[in-house]
Amino acid sequence: MDRGTVGSAQSGRLLVEVREEGPSAVVTPAGELDHHTADLLREPLEECLAKGFKRLVIDCSRLEFCDSTGLNVLLGARLKAEAAGGGVHLVEMQPVVARVFEITGADAVFTVHDTLEAALADDSA
Repeated sequence: MDRGTVGSAQSGRLLVEVREEGPSAVVTPAGELDHHTADLLREPLEECLAKGFKRLVIDCSRLEFCDSTGLNVLLGARLKAEAAGGGVHLVEMQPVVARVFEITGADAVFTVHDTLEAALADDSA
């Protein structure tokens, strides 16, 4: 249920779509999140927080790759969201992306959901 597109950003290797779902901003990166494309995700995340969204849901179902730079973008958004009383929820991580979070221990600091529906139904920050 798309309640209106907030915006999108695109390069050859990463497309980022943002939409509102009630109190959450759902951010969907598609492609490769790395050193070259990290700002294409960082900027929409910061815009969502600036617009007052404290709860960011990152739909990782179309994210094919994430390196340490991409991970740092998500960790930075998490810190800012938590400082505002919210949080970052990760959804449907592909095995290659989940492995990066597992190896670094970052999976322990994010709320991870199997489905977008579960993340949106979760009423925690």
